[in-house]
Amino acid sequence: MQEILSVQTMRESDAAAIRGGTPGYVLMGRAAEAVAEKGRFTSPVAILAGGGGNGGDGYALALLLRDRGLAVTVFRVSDSFSPEGRRYYEQCLEAGIDVRPYTLGQELSGFATVVDCLLGTGFSGIPRDPVADAIRQINCSGGHIISVDINSGLSGDTGLGDTAVEAQQTISIGSLKPGHFLGRAKDCRGELVNADIGIPPLQTDAFLMEEEDAASCLPKRLNYAHKGSYAYVGLAGGSLAYSGAPRLAAMASVAMRSGAGVVSAAVPKSLCPLMAPYLLESTLFPLSEDAGGNLLFAEEEWADFCRRVQSMAFGMGIGRSDEVEKALAYVLAHYEGALVIDADGLYALSRLGWGPLIETKARVLLTPHLGEAARLLKTTAWEIEEHPLASAKELALLGRCTVLLKGPATLVSDDQESWISDRGCPGMATAGSGDVLSGVLAALLGFAQGSLPKVGAAGAFLAGLAGEAAEEEMGPTAMTAGDTARQIARAVRRLEQQ
Repeated sequence: MQEILSVQTMRESDAAAIRGGTPGYVLMGRAAEAVAEKGRFTSPVAILAGGGGNGGDGYALALLLRDRGLAVTVFRVSDSFSPEGRRYYEQCLEAGIDVRPYTLGQELSGFATVVDCLLGTGFSGIPRDPVADAIRQINCSGGHIISVDINSGLSGDTGLGDTAVEAQQTISIGSLKPGHFLGRAKDCRGELVNADIGIPPLQTDAFLMEEEDAASCLPKRLNYAHKGSYAYVGLAGGSLAYSGAPRLAAMASVAMRSGAGVVSAAVPKSLCPLMAPYLLESTLFPLSEDAGGNLLFAEEEWADFCRRVQSMAFGMGIGRSDEVEKALAYVLAHYEGALVIDADGLYALSRLGWGPLIETKARVLLTPHLGEAARLLKTTAWEIEEHPLASAKELALLGRCTVLLKGPATLVSDDQESWISDRGCPGMATAGSGDVLSGVLAALLGFAQGSLPKVGAAGAFLAGLAGEAAEEEMGPTAMTAGDTARQIARAVRRLEQQ
């Protein structure tokens, strides 16, 4: 578990450290020392320095690398300096380090190492020349690229940015930021290392889910136990129009592999014979349907189903209709277990409004992607992506629930406690990956240890591990969600061996 700080929290923490007696230039020197220690440098080295604190880190780094005997050239991309940055810039000049102004189209291919000290975590928007040109030249340099604090061009809070440095190493300063994980970060950052330079955080905005954290959510399996010790799990979904049978069957298998004691799939009756051949260890719970195989709400059926299961995932491929909304309204009004609402369930929720969710006794985890979150908040997916942590917290506050916001990294929050899971891979951008995640979550919420946000993040971590294993075997283009499902057992075993 590592702390993640927003840009504003990091800025305020930095200011508090300075007020507490640590001069800014000392902190800048520590940052440079950390980069010099953690970075992989081969001579000759080019450092591209911007005008703020990030540029100052570059000048301080140049002094350290020169003392190591490396040939260093600093390209000054801005004529402005922070006070601390000017101090180290002048020391570079006094030391005879080659500091020269950056010119558009600057050739960098002769440098074995290229260090990005252009823009810090506080940047947002679109870089303009000469910075934009410098980013392009860094990316085509062919050298080993190191970004200091964050890849220039990315927002420290969102990881968004159309023009950004694509590094082999990124060395964050002080604390990790959300922008190291969200948006485009994973496509740009390369190896990510954090450098603690002695700035006590004023608060923690989120935690990074790591392997030992996910493992801690899985209780030790005991001999003195039975299937009921590890949760009766329900999966409610499916319709003929949405390939419900194979997907729900795969979800049932995923939930079992994730540790559930018993899994029951509640589906429209006509799906039962289609699913039966796939369900070797799980059970079926037939639901009433119309002539087209779509759900018809029958209160007594849902009352029985709710009594049977300790955790439930609702909505996967179940369709969009008034009957689905009636079923969800009933579950929210009467169910008191752990409830994952996904896919069509989220659409039904957007129609029902916040009232049933606020009043429910269930422990609810919503699992929206950007578009589903935007529908619930009555905004746009772009707005969600621009304010991911704030949006997840707003959803959690409005619904008095926990929200798992899907994306390149997974963000989980109940407004008080937030986690980011960074596991997963490009091959998981395929139909059915959300179903696999819901199967994992439904199981873990039934028996795992920890707060709802932590267990939700652990589920995303577990599914991500499985996806990465599938991509190793199948490659990112050919893999399917079924490949991820088949690797769940391997991922669980890895956590058990922690």
